[in-house]
Amino acid sequence: MTDRAVLVTGASRGIGAAVARAFAESGDRVAIHHRDSADAAEEVRGRLPGAGHVVVRADLTDPDAVRAMVDRAAEALGGLDVLVNNAGTYGDRDDPHPIFGASYEEWQKRWRQVVETNLTGAGNVIWCAAQHMRDSGGRIVNVSSRGAFRGEPHQPAYGASKAGLNALGQSLAVALAPYGIAVATVAPGFVATDMVTEYLDGEQGAAIRAQSPFDRVGRPEEIAAAVHWLASPQAEWTSGTIVDLNGASYLRS
Repeated sequence: MTDRAVLVTGASRGIGAAVARAFAESGDRVAIHHRDSADAAEEVRGRLPGAGHVVVRADLTDPDAVRAMVDRAAEALGGLDVLVNNAGTYGDRDDPHPIFGASYEEWQKRWRQVVETNLTGAGNVIWCAAQHMRDSGGRIVNVSSRGAFRGEPHQPAYGASKAGLNALGQSLAVALAPYGIAVATVAPGFVATDMVTEYLDGEQGAAIRAQSPFDRVGRPEEIAAAVHWLASPQAEWTSGTIVDLNGASYLRS
């Protein structure tokens, strides 16, 4: 059992909620971040084992709100030992932006929306969190995507933002190691969350599951288990790594 102060962004549902649960089950105190899902975040907090968990809010595209949110989490938890950068946006699945099929205005709008959240926002969260880890060390785990490697032809801003997040994590793994801060990244494939239930239950479901030779998609708990281990004291030597979590649905050399 551990007793660490953990901030998980985008923790009101899906992978983030599973990550929050994994840390709480090992004795850690968790700050559950959300943007506009207060009720869901409170529900997650109420179901976590242990005590001392808090809910914090910020729009990651607002730098001032990010700083206030991270400082609030650190104040409420008595410091900050672990950051899990999970929050992100794929973009509206019903309004993709292929280069031939979106207007120039739509193209720009999607790039701003996705990159400002997934990359710039994540970078700002890391900067703010690192200030609280500088003297005592810590762990940072970023949640990327297999889309960073295989590409996202209908959502190119998403693929690019996640590739940028991978590079950011590797850069900071080098920069922060002298301070005892390890930085690792996980790159999940398709994961069964409430946001994608309609696709898995619909006519695309069989094809999505068939992407993996296991003929299924990932579970949030599987991603959370990897994140939890990467943030453990034993995993410092993984700093700089990117762990593929896609059930062999995409293999890279």
